[in-house]
Amino acid sequence: MRLGDRDSDNFIDRTGQRGGGGGMGGMSSGIFLLLARFVFNKFGIVGILILGLGYCALSGGLGGLTGGSPQGASSGQSTLTESELALLRGTLESTDDVWTEIFAQAGASYREPELVAYEGGTQTACGYGQEVMGPFYCPGDSRIYIDPDFFNELSSRFGAPGDFAARYVIAHEVGHHIQNLEGTLADVQRQQQRVSQTQGNQLQVGVELQADCYAGVWAARTGAMEPGDLEEGLRAAEAIGDDTLQRQAGQAVRPESFTHGTSAQRMEALRRGLSRGDPRMCNYAG
Repeated sequence: MRLGDRDSDNFIDRTGQRGGGGGMGGMSSGIFLLLARFVFNKFGIVGILILGLGYCALSGGLGGLTGGSPQGASSGQSTLTESELALLRGTLESTDDVWTEIFAQAGASYREPELVAYEGGTQTACGYGQEVMGPFYCPGDSRIYIDPDFFNELSSRFGAPGDFAARYVIAHEVGHHIQNLEGTLADVQRQQQRVSQTQGNQLQVGVELQADCYAGVWAARTGAMEPGDLEEGLRAAEAIGDDTLQRQAGQAVRPESFTHGTSAQRMEALRRGLSRGDPRMCNYAG
């Protein structure tokens, strides 16, 4: 993807400060164990690494977990390579440009999110975030949290290499920020409190597919895609579908437990956003 040398004022580097301050950061052990049991029972050890699972665990069914105050930029030595820095900063700045323009066209002002790179674990306004949760968005502080090692997992374990696959991950989490600004996240959470677990899962699938579609909208609007980018993105979307992850974990496929959508659904959502570059086409949630 040809984004050029971009920088961002909204990037926070906490790498080199592994553990983000240590401990559970104020989260009670009971809540932590409940969270771990919930994730493992639903997806198994492989499914824990599902794209955006951290968002669901931290800001979905469990509500707002409390932790210590989010930290600022790391005072330690950054462990990010130049290519990792360029990918993280450049993608964030590009999403800011695209969504600022989209919001302006609708007569609204876009509030930019921050992106925090960390190692192992870190404090967030939604509780203590950990590497095993994968990338996640915390609506409590409007920040996206990513341990860059996830991109190695995406390539080696999930078979989805390439810079566009990694940028799709970031753009998906920015999609949750858009949903937060639009009020979609709060609305869906209210609905989930009134329905069964299965119905609540279906609502969550809509949230995740919309975020996939928003990622496609961003990519289409950049005008920076190169040959092979589409295939990288679709390969990533296919690899992290609920049905595919359950099969990889040696589990039976249980549609009632899906929270992110099937591989086919995720690929279709990304394609939909890419095909028109119009967020109004992403009518999955709400």
